[in-house]
Amino acid sequence: MIKIHFNQPFLTGKEAHYIYQAVYTEGKLAGNGKFTRLCHEFFEKKYGFAKCLLTSSCTDALEMAAILCNLEPGDEVIIPSYTFVSTANAFVLRGAKIVFADSQAMCPNLDADKIEALITEKTKVIVPVHYAGMACDMDKIMDLALKYNLLVVEDAAQAIHSYYKGKPLGGIGHLATFSFHETKNIISGEGGMLVVNDKKLIKRAEIIWEKGTNRAEFYRGEVDKYGWVDIGSSFLPSELVAAFLYAQLENLDDIQNKRIKLWNTYFAELRPLEKTGIFRLPVVPDYATNNAHMFYLVFKNADDRNNLMEHLRKKGILAVFHYLSLHKSPFYTDKHDGRDLPMSDFYTENLLRLPMYYSLTESDQMEVINSITEFFQK
Repeated sequence: MIKIHFNQPFLTGKEAHYIYQAVYTEGKLAGNGKFTRLCHEFFEKKYGFAKCLLTSSCTDALEMAAILCNLEPGDEVIIPSYTFVSTANAFVLRGAKIVFADSQAMCPNLDADKIEALITEKTKVIVPVHYAGMACDMDKIMDLALKYNLLVVEDAAQAIHSYYKGKPLGGIGHLATFSFHETKNIISGEGGMLVVNDKKLIKRAEIIWEKGTNRAEFYRGEVDKYGWVDIGSSFLPSELVAAFLYAQLENLDDIQNKRIKLWNTYFAELRPLEKTGIFRLPVVPDYATNNAHMFYLVFKNADDRNNLMEHLRKKGILAVFHYLSLHKSPFYTDKHDGRDLPMSDFYTENLLRLPMYYSLTESDQMEVINSITEFFQK
């Protein structure tokens, strides 16, 4: 029986109140109402994003980004192999060829130093994934984008309120995507957001968001009628999702402070074990901040990882491994160019995520830590 879960959604107490307002005060259930606008304004003011558009999921936001990149069949998109399938799927749906990049030795983020060798005349997009909310080396990536005239789509699904050299993640690339899935720091059950930093793409992004119509312009009184002007889909979420999300955003600082405290406790308490060489703790690069999205351990071999995971499960503690290398997935293995990606495979086999959520109590966290210590002392 699991007594300490891997994740537990946190409610601020205002979610139901705002949903009630959306239904009974505003009388608006479909998307792009008051609470959608409040969420957009929050992100645009706090982080300086040029344009924000809530979506039903981060997957939807990635699919919008792929459309905005104007990909044609055969165009190439560089992404890390160690990421969630949505990062690749969005571009595969546009007919693109995925070129997988390996991870860094120090952390699961893609190795920016290995990107240039992957660029060809068919390359159109680079998609850095900010794993665990830790920034990729964005200066190197943006320099390559400028040199080769490429677009950069930041997959910032895990990276809310995290920074690279003082710049908010999601505000550096031409486009960016965020997730508000229940496993993230800020949640709405499902939910996501597209950030458009290249102002030339804003008008088309709104059209794609509104099923290929210019309805957003109509609602603002900029045109006297709206019609079908481009491809698109029903990407925007309902007002109920936006209302839930806004209650979370109002409590962003409190949520972040609690998660960082939990992260720091894990790091301090497990540091003595790391010094023995049993596992490695997360590394925060000098250019990055830590938004405490997750806490993970990296082992030297899969047996240690799996044996600890089973030990914790027997104690009623759920710890989980994470992504499987996409270049070895059943769908893409025969489409991959055959290169070995050893660091991606290393993290697939050896990374373990510990319970991490706002309502994790001090006593429960210490039980996790003590159970890990006990296992290795034996």
